[in-house]
Amino acid sequence: MVLRIVALLVAVLALAVPATGAPGGTSVSYLLARQGADGGFAEPAGSSDPTLSAWALLALEAAGPQAFGRERKEIAVEYLLRQPAPGAAALSLRILALSAAGARVEALVERLGSFRRPDGRIGPLVNSTIWSVLALRSAGRPAGTQTLGYLRRQQGRSGGWSWAPGGAADSNDTAAAIQALRAAGVGGTPIARGLTYLRRLQNRDGGFALVRGRPSDTQSTAWAIQAFLAAGKRPPRGAYPFLARLRRVDGSYRYSARYVTTPAWVTAQVLPALARKPFPLR
Repeated sequence: MVLRIVALLVAVLALAVPATGAPGGTSVSYLLARQGADGGFAEPAGSSDPTLSAWALLALEAAGPQAFGRERKEIAVEYLLRQPAPGAAALSLRILALSAAGARVEALVERLGSFRRPDGRIGPLVNSTIWSVLALRSAGRPAGTQTLGYLRRQQGRSGGWSWAPGGAADSNDTAAAIQALRAAGVGGTPIARGLTYLRRLQNRDGGFALVRGRPSDTQSTAWAIQAFLAAGKRPPRGAYPFLARLRRVDGSYRYSARYVTTPAWVTAQVLPALARKPFPLR
């Protein structure tokens, strides 16, 4: 099986897939070039990583069928299915990516249920609960009234959500929480307050910061865009131009105006925003 997978991927890589017709253009090509012979994705000079591979699979699925060929997708799915997923958050990301690719996730969803706690939390964190809701909805399962109640109770006075109970709110967890609640059919005041919180984190350059007082970064900006899209709202002016300015010649994205770091991961998180698709992917 391993030899067949390697041989198949080598043949596919030799085809030099252009992705200029997909959202993100050369950014899609950049991400495809990060796929290794084992089917996983890696940062430059790195080795295949399951978390990055899940993000890459989500990004390429968001970019559309023209971006990710059947053979490449098959090998990426097989890679992810072989990898352990410790904890609710890692398992949820895996389910979200595999569901987007059309893979069977029933067994993984059942395992995710074992992390559910009496207060509705799934896993130990607000973050793990957010991602579990996204995973469940991607698999067509209900999030559960207790879990949705838990998430609503974790919204802070600022309107934002934090990584852990009692922590400070940030743009990434807030944007993910908005997407999770919208996927579960929640609207109204919690969503409006969350979007108001996000608007306060937009800087003059059009980008969004992780927390107030920080410079804009690419991932926070992409997350904020997805949150507004999930709520059926137009992303704030300046957000897409900010992303465009941080795009590099090879199609990858800078983390910020000052830093280039983990370009494959950053690029993978930008592509769904460029495709105007919130999570879970439909």
